[in-house]
Amino acid sequence: MQPEPPRHDRVLDRAIDIVEFLRAGCPWDARQTAESLRHYLLEEAYEVADAIDRPEPESLRDELGDLLLNVAFQIVVAEEGERFDRSDVMGALETKMRRRHPHLYGDGPARDWEEIKAEEHGPPAPPIHPGEVTPGPDPLHHAHRVQESAARVGFDWPDAFGPLAKVAEELEEVREELDRGAGPGLEEELGDLLFSVVNLTRLCGTHAPTLLNAATRKFVDRFRKMEALATETGEPLEGLDLDAMERLWQGSKG
Repeated sequence: MQPEPPRHDRVLDRAIDIVEFLRAGCPWDARQTAESLRHYLLEEAYEVADAIDRPEPESLRDELGDLLLNVAFQIVVAEEGERFDRSDVMGALETKMRRRHPHLYGDGPARDWEEIKAEEHGPPAPPIHPGEVTPGPDPLHHAHRVQESAARVGFDWPDAFGPLAKVAEELEEVREELDRGAGPGLEEELGDLLFSVVNLTRLCGTHAPTLLNAATRKFVDRFRKMEALATETGEPLEGLDLDAMERLWQGSKG
């Protein structure tokens, strides 16, 4: 029989101790509910995901701590409401992992992952309707999920060249609206363009929010290099004209 995985109960207990201490002494923490803390939990999860892509272990360490605090908050609120406690959370997790990895726990041979999931959730449900995809905090990810839902029933491009042509079409429609002047029509076409770009990234086997985060980080890094180059010339970036900034921008790519 395989040995049980190591347990470090005190780590979770210490996080819960912090939350209980805060709720006992801080009015703001005391009045929080599972619902009021929901957006903080989501924000911290996104910050952890962002920190994973940074070459800064300390940043990931700190963001994981913030996320753990939010998980502990949800557990404490549930315990106070007598819905479940920390042991129930860990027990459910351990049961699920044992069920999904019987060969590691000595409960039987390795099994197909999809077979185990089917036993847990029953037969596969019919494809969810695009309109039933729950919106999340990230509109790009929501668009990606909606498109995946439509693809499950066959409403999809055969390859990435379809959405590539659609992006070109939508871009031309944006150009036409710009010629007419800003207005609702331009906003609508810009939205269509964004949706088409998400579709293109999806058919290329990638994820639009992930790519956008990477592109934004690259822009910020290059902008900081621009500022450093401007400082070397002895003239603040704000005092330069666009042509001078463009030269610095090109220099920042090296």
